[in-house]
Amino acid sequence: MSDTPTPKNVYTTRVTGLWNSRHEIQDEQGRVGLLEMKRNALGVITYGIYTPEKGAVLTISRDPGLRRAQFSMWSSGREWIGSSERENFFPRVMQMHTGGKPFHLVPLQGMVKGWGLFAPRTGEAARMTASWMGRDSRIEVYKRLDFPILLLGYFLGFRSYCEAIWPGPALHAGSR
Repeated sequence: MSDTPTPKNVYTTRVTGLWNSRHEIQDEQGRVGLLEMKRNALGVITYGIYTPEKGAVLTISRDPGLRRAQFSMWSSGREWIGSSERENFFPRVMQMHTGGKPFHLVPLQGMVKGWGLFAPRTGEAARMTASWMGRDSRIEVYKRLDFPILLLGYFLGFRSYCEAIWPGPALHAGSR
């Protein structure tokens, strides 16, 4: 993809565990933190706990309701950081609300297993791609982005990677 900008930051994830997975997130300097995803008795991922090497623990939990991808992220002091919602299945676009700037999580164009995190005015802020055979991922950040928002996008994208195999809709700056 020649139109992809040079990433400002690159993170990689190493996933272990089958039922309840553990995602070790690393950057160039080493381990950044550990995200643990927990499933309920039916096998649905219902919440995650992120324990950073430095800083506050973050919790991502499923909001009550019938919509898919309806999650909220909270700090250990119960400060709301962001939430997500998905209005329907077919467009496969998830909206993320952060109190200030909204984001869209969209399957990548082409036959790539991954998601793009888009800001409506400025375009693609980050890209998350998974290997075809394994569960490990690469996260490229192109614009200034708070890490908790990136983490919420990764959480939502990982739990829906199978939906990202088929190419997503074109989304660019100025899209809704």
